Amino acid sequence: MKSPYNDTVMDHFMNPRNMGDLEDANAVAEVGNPACGDMMRLMLKINDDGVIEDIKFKTFGCAAAIASSSMTSEIIKGKTIEEAIQVGNNDIVSALGGVPEVKVHCSIMAEEALEDALKDYYTKTGKNLDDLNAMIHKYKGDRPEHH
Repeated sequence: MKSPYNDTVMDHFMNPRNMGDLEDANAVAEVGNPACGDMMRLMLKINDDGVIEDIKFKTFGCAAAIASSSMTSEIIKGKTIEEAIQVGNNDIVSALGGVPEVKVHCSIMAEEALEDALKDYYTKTGKNLDDLNAMIHKYKGDRPEHH
């Protein structure tokens, strides 16, 4: 039986990048999709210059969920908060070379985890959450809540 996933998705599923725990994380998010059972914990280490210098994740889910988490971690590692917030689910799907339509929600989950982790960082560090929300709005416009 042929896999519905391309080689890039399978590579990130079989050999996920940045999987595990990040002990000194200063931004953490946990998101999930009750409909399919996928869950993702995203941990970031953001330095004083606002650069994501390390990232780890733990994802429970299908191949697309794990691959989306892995690819997201690869894309945003080393980026500033403003650069990272511009990464959306379409960028993740594109970087993976596509996923079946019924699995696009996995990339949306990764995007939500990133936004929630950045909100956690802003809250923990006393930064103005309105600034982050304005950045999200600037790059992504008005969006319906995915949750």
